[in-house]
Amino acid sequence: MLTQMQELVRRVQDALPEPWHKKVGRPKSCGLYHAVEVACMYLRHNGTQEFIGDLRDTSQPTVSRIVTTLIPLITSVLKEFVPNVEDAIEIVNGRVCLVDGTITPCWSYADHPELWSRKHGTTGFNAQLISLLDGYAVYISDPLPGSTHDARAFTTTPVAEIVEKSGGGIGDKGYQGCGIVTPRKTPPGGELSKGDKANNAVISGLRAPVERLIAHFKSWRIFHTDYRRPYRTYQDAYDATRGLFFFSITWGFE
Repeated sequence: MLTQMQELVRRVQDALPEPWHKKVGRPKSCGLYHAVEVACMYLRHNGTQEFIGDLRDTSQPTVSRIVTTLIPLITSVLKEFVPNVEDAIEIVNGRVCLVDGTITPCWSYADHPELWSRKHGTTGFNAQLISLLDGYAVYISDPLPGSTHDARAFTTTPVAEIVEKSGGGIGDKGYQGCGIVTPRKTPPGGELSKGDKANNAVISGLRAPVERLIAHFKSWRIFHTDYRRPYRTYQDAYDATRGLFFFSITWGFE
């Protein structure tokens, strides 16, 4: 049986517009299998291109070309594994779902002040995730600017539509007013009743699986540490890594 890496390389090879190794001209210093490994290593660990080049005994410019060439292809060949809105609605039908948001940090690009998240004290992108009560990954949104509050992200992404078609949603305090179950906030100058504290503890316990999903999602370090490449490349890197995340938890486990 093929490993996940072998299957990924096969899919990338089929999607290449021309053979990786041409019969004419200077041969590439890195075979396709190792090139796909390099691209995945970059997304998984978010290491510098110089460091990855040293690990693979190749140059930084070669790593840069591999990343630039293969990341869009990885996105394309793994698109079928990323649940769309219709897939997500089918999964949550009649089931309670959990919603949470996270910041995927990036550099402070001078011409993109909208990426600053005051809540998290960093620049980045807001990603919205939905899971079932057992932590099953239902949906991961496209990235929004880091300044986007979770309640706004809830309504400006398909998350609100998915939750509306579910058996009910649970979120944290950032989703108050979104029509889902959330903990009570402490009133100004007051304190919560014992009943509210007990209810908040129950809700927090129920939310644990989506928090574990976020931790799993951000084990792809491109989502956990500063993204260093130019701003224009972020969407491709996000899409490719999101595809790899779903591929890694899906393919071979059907």
